[in-house]
Amino acid sequence: MEFFITILASLFTVVNPLGAVPVWLALTPDYSRVERNKAALMTGIYFFLILMSFFLAGTFILEFFGISLHAMRIAGGLIILSSGYALLNGKFAESRAMNKKVRKEALEKTDITFSPMAMPMLSGPGSISLLISMYAEHVEWDSRILIAVAIFTTAILVLAILRSAPYLFKLLGVGGIKALSRIMGFLVMAIGIEYIIAGIVGLVSSLAK
Repeated sequence: MEFFITILASLFTVVNPLGAVPVWLALTPDYSRVERNKAALMTGIYFFLILMSFFLAGTFILEFFGISLHAMRIAGGLIILSSGYALLNGKFAESRAMNKKVRKEALEKTDITFSPMAMPMLSGPGSISLLISMYAEHVEWDSRILIAVAIFTTAILVLAILRSAPYLFKLLGVGGIKALSRIMGFLVMAIGIEYIIAGIVGLVSSLAK
């Protein structure tokens, strides 16, 4: 249970669905409640499928590109650190490649659930690299199953947050959401630094042998 909670907390913090609430509302201004709930469900499904696909293909991706686990940890840690820094400075959307041009194109699309919401807004490089590293690090299938359950739980939380986005926005407001995003940013940066340190220590140890 402690392992599951740790994985879930790390993944939820890196994904940060609360930070996506203003973007979600901006992209669905003309949606009815039923349409928004349906779009939230599809976003959650796509989010789960994307992260599970990268998680299960973790070892294959590392072997195909000849990337060591230590290098993936360092690279992933740098991405997560950069994402956390962007959150800390109130630039969540920009850190997920959500600029004015992408937002304009999204408003013109009939379906925003896969892109840009599920990817890259929610399942970005940080969460993907985190899960690839976890798959390679935890070789026991009971641990991998718990990580898969954590991914599914995060998808449920994403769905719940998107469905209740209008109420959360009214309750917290722009200032409240930004404050939470900054707190998340600090935690994300800490996770990124932990992965960088683990990667460097592992790399030095392997070279020393």
